[in-house]
Amino acid sequence: MPCPINSPKLCSLTYVWRWLWLSAIVLLPATSSIGAPFLGPEQPLQVEATRAELFIEPYNYSVLEDSTGRLTLHDVQLAKHATRFVLGSRTATNMEHPGSTYWLRLNVLAIGPQPQHWYLELFDSHLNNIIFYPDASSERGEVHTGADWPFTSRPYSYKNYLMRLPLSSNQVQTYYLRLQSGSKTSFLSRLRTEQGITEHFQTEYGLLGGFYGILLIMVVYNFCLFFFTGEQTYLRYVGYVLSCSLVFLSEDGLGFQYLWPKYPWLNKVVEVGSPPLLLLTFGYYARQFLDTAQRLPQYDRWLRTVILLTVVVLMLDALWWKSDIGIWLYTLPYGMLFYAALRVWQRGFQPARFILLSHSLVAVSVLFLLLRKLGINTFTNTYTVYSMNAAFVLEVVVLSYALGSKIKTIQESTLRAQHRLVKQLRKKQHVQEQLVEQLRQNEELKDQLNSELEKLVAQRTQELQQQGETIAAQNRELLQANGLLALQSAAIEKLNTDLQLDLQKAQTARVLSQEVDFGEFSQIYPDKDACLTYLADLKWAHGYHCRKCGHDNYCEGREPHSRRCTRCRYVESATAYTLLQKCKFSIVKAFYAVFLLHTHKGNYSAQELSRVLDLRRATCWSFSQKVGDAIRRQVAEHPEDESWTRLLLDDSGNESDESSDETATLATGTSH
Repeated sequence: MPCPINSPKLCSLTYVWRWLWLSAIVLLPATSSIGAPFLGPEQPLQVEATRAELFIEPYNYSVLEDSTGRLTLHDVQLAKHATRFVLGSRTATNMEHPGSTYWLRLNVLAIGPQPQHWYLELFDSHLNNIIFYPDASSERGEVHTGADWPFTSRPYSYKNYLMRLPLSSNQVQTYYLRLQSGSKTSFLSRLRTEQGITEHFQTEYGLLGGFYGILLIMVVYNFCLFFFTGEQTYLRYVGYVLSCSLVFLSEDGLGFQYLWPKYPWLNKVVEVGSPPLLLLTFGYYARQFLDTAQRLPQYDRWLRTVILLTVVVLMLDALWWKSDIGIWLYTLPYGMLFYAALRVWQRGFQPARFILLSHSLVAVSVLFLLLRKLGINTFTNTYTVYSMNAAFVLEVVVLSYALGSKIKTIQESTLRAQHRLVKQLRKKQHVQEQLVEQLRQNEELKDQLNSELEKLVAQRTQELQQQGETIAAQNRELLQANGLLALQSAAIEKLNTDLQLDLQKAQTARVLSQEVDFGEFSQIYPDKDACLTYLADLKWAHGYHCRKCGHDNYCEGREPHSRRCTRCRYVESATAYTLLQKCKFSIVKAFYAVFLLHTHKGNYSAQELSRVLDLRRATCWSFSQKVGDAIRRQVAEHPEDESWTRLLLDDSGNESDESSDETATLATGTSH
């Protein structure tokens, strides 16, 4: 309310307070009964036609906290609630508790006629619900908007909230605002005329368009560099710039205005998720740029862990806990990143100083943002509100220069390496010149030696020619002698062949005449393979016929000298269905035993057979009985055939074991 003498600067604060309290006591009964507006201790904001805009100071409005959220416009004007309004504060938040509803009362005094309309502009784009009452006496004409409502609910298409103020000349108008916010904030607002808004629109949107244009250019430029070079640092920088863009679009409200105007929930998601995403992308970009994994490996593991845990805690706090700890958590990972840049810089990596410089500017702007989030508006003005935009543009320039500096450092390192290489090449060239001189001297020595050697070679060649003629004469004599020796060798070879045939015939004749011992017999059948070969040829001398299906085609079985039917896959070994089936001792000894028993007509004692074959007596007796039965069957069935090898094909003694042997053989065939 204005001072009685219309000069607030000349009135003492004590007099004003006394006058206001006296007015409140006098008007209290009337206010309680008729519900007239209650003018509190806040000073009316005086607007004049000569000014285009006014910033609303904390002493121009008062705040009432409604923890129930049920008070109406009529209720807050009653005396019991009107006296609860307190003046705004510059150093503390006006909206302390996010779950409460806050009522703001603003008094405006229009001095003289106003040729233009005045508008109330709210800066905080994150206010969830806003109800503006242009008429303090009723709810007629109220404006309902906020971040929880689509962008079309706003009375004017502007990134901030604009409400038109109906003013009367030289009269104090009281306006009420009902606000709800999901986080701590303060009441930051300004009064503007139509001309002021138009001028501000052009300047602000032009600067923001240039700012986002720079961001877009940096994104496209660095993405192209990544596409052509494959360097991961450019891609991480693109992710960092995009996350910063989301933060800015959320803070200044342009994202809600142009990108997702119909989706308030998406605006909330971007508001909650963009700061942790910014931390994550900046952390990974800075680690890649500083090469902390190679320069500070132990510290890099802790840094990466802290960044990831901080992002998780920030998301949990934003979605469920909704505490104040999330604001201060940013200091730990950002502090560790700055410390890493400082350590790398101290170790000689000069581009790290640009990281320190650029992000120090960003850190100052982030500090202003945190102060606004906490409701501390001491440093709040146009420059601090948009300080992050300016800081980030400067950061883009500084980091671009940092990249150039890093490339220059690499080039200088390359030049130094090339200089060292040139010195080494010069030394190598000097050594090569010395080597060439040494080679020239060696060439002269070589020519001298070659001339001497040519003389010696000519002399030696003449001697060799003479010796060659002598050797040629001797070779002719040797050829004549070799011809005689060849004739003698052929005759000797023929005699040896005849002797071997005579010896084999003699041995066979002795076998047939029953005059060989086991040693001589073993020379004819030296091993198991020879015996099996002879037995298989004897068994299938008239061709192969499968015992199961009668098929004539076969292939080699798994065991040596066995045959497998190609139709039914039945496998038959060389000893199957012969006298030697299931023989428990050496087949060579079995052959000799059959020979001895046949020679002596079966009358050969088991004891003597055990001694000759070095086998157990019981084994020899059992086998003698088996061979004796075969001999008797041969005498009965083939009296004219006296060959002992005929006994080998006798299978009468195996008929009882045929079924069991077939089963085993079939199982073997199936496994093949």
